[in-house]
Amino acid sequence: MKKERTVRDTFSGKWGFRLACIGSAVGMGNIWLFPYRLGQFGGAAFLIPYLICVVLLGRTGLIGEMTLGRAMESGTLAAFGKATEQRGKGTHPGTALALIPVLGGMALAIGYSVVVGWILRFLFGTLSGSVMAAQDSGAYFGAAAGAFGCVGWHLLGLLITFGVMTFGIQSGIEKMNKLMIPMFYVMFLVLAARVFTLDHSGSGYRYLLIPQWEFLLKPKTWIYALGQAFFSLSLAGTGTVVYGSYLKKDQDIPRSAQTIALFDTLAALLSAFVIIPAVFAFDLDPTSGPPLMFITMPAVFRRMPGGSVFMFIFFLAVLFASLTSLVNLFETPVEALQTFFRLSRAKAVGIVAAVATVIGVCIEGIVGKWMDICSICLCPLGALMAGVMLFWVCKPGFARRHAEEGAAKPLGSWFEPAGKYVFCGITLLVLILGIAFGGIG
Repeated sequence: MKKERTVRDTFSGKWGFRLACIGSAVGMGNIWLFPYRLGQFGGAAFLIPYLICVVLLGRTGLIGEMTLGRAMESGTLAAFGKATEQRGKGTHPGTALALIPVLGGMALAIGYSVVVGWILRFLFGTLSGSVMAAQDSGAYFGAAAGAFGCVGWHLLGLLITFGVMTFGIQSGIEKMNKLMIPMFYVMFLVLAARVFTLDHSGSGYRYLLIPQWEFLLKPKTWIYALGQAFFSLSLAGTGTVVYGSYLKKDQDIPRSAQTIALFDTLAALLSAFVIIPAVFAFDLDPTSGPPLMFITMPAVFRRMPGGSVFMFIFFLAVLFASLTSLVNLFETPVEALQTFFRLSRAKAVGIVAAVATVIGVCIEGIVGKWMDICSICLCPLGALMAGVMLFWVCKPGFARRHAEEGAAKPLGSWFEPAGKYVFCGITLLVLILGIAFGGIG
């Protein structure tokens, strides 16, 4: 493995880092899946297993992935190599294993970029009036989601993403998140206020808020709460690791993890209180997945007074959430190219952009199946591998010592055993259950 660069870009401070990580976590899972899961599995009762899982994963895996990146001062590829080097095995075994999460993260990013193209098409279709004028939302979405149905918008999404990334961490990614993440919350608050005024929205609030306690006795409630929490926190052994590698030594990782988990949960709840009451107000079906975002919600806005304005706000907020997540996903392969081949950032971004463009255009018609493979298998496997590297392969005490560096309070002796057995065990369970159920998050 080649020697690390002596000068490494970093986030300017704690809020630059935290907002970037919040941007990574807040994405499609919060907006198009969480609202449905909340109502599907007992309303407010679903929050109990969900919050338990968020706390367990946040206090172990989220802290762990940030710590791995910062301690090794590198992204996943070099971090795994340095972990095996601690055990006297050299860097090559770890680096070879790291190709699995790195390439998996790249594959997920490529698929996600196709969805960003859909969002851009709907956003600009709102401005042109084509979305509001469409008689059949399903047909309009089907035209966008088919093979080569959204190439121009897909390429525009990639251009925005890689354009930001060429400016680096502080000048590009950090500034992007400092603008887009606060705006996301503001726009969804505006939408929530508007939805509150709709006639018959109360049935949606009841669907969300009245706890159906009997669901806590059903294993599926806990399984899907675990999946929702796991994927919502963006645990994959890649993006959080690489963002952690840009974190200064004096920053408080446990406090950052707590803040990120809190704001990610708030984003999910805010999305639920926009989407579900709006859908119920017009007696539509709160179906999960792309139909909720691209078919049901446009139908809602068409029936709403001033709907074109609120549809534009909605898709702009969704675009901000998706772009901040996409930048995080692509940062792992970009950082790997910079580290191992001593490439300039512009060249590394250019290579990743070229690969993403070619493959992305080719998979436009099969992106659903592509994303299923990535999310069901590769993401939890990557998170599991990162957990094993930090908590099992690195020397005893390494994880806790580096996690506590810069922290206001010590974590305690529980941290490493919890990482070893709780986080790694839960992540293995997510992988197994995801395969068994065909996806749980």
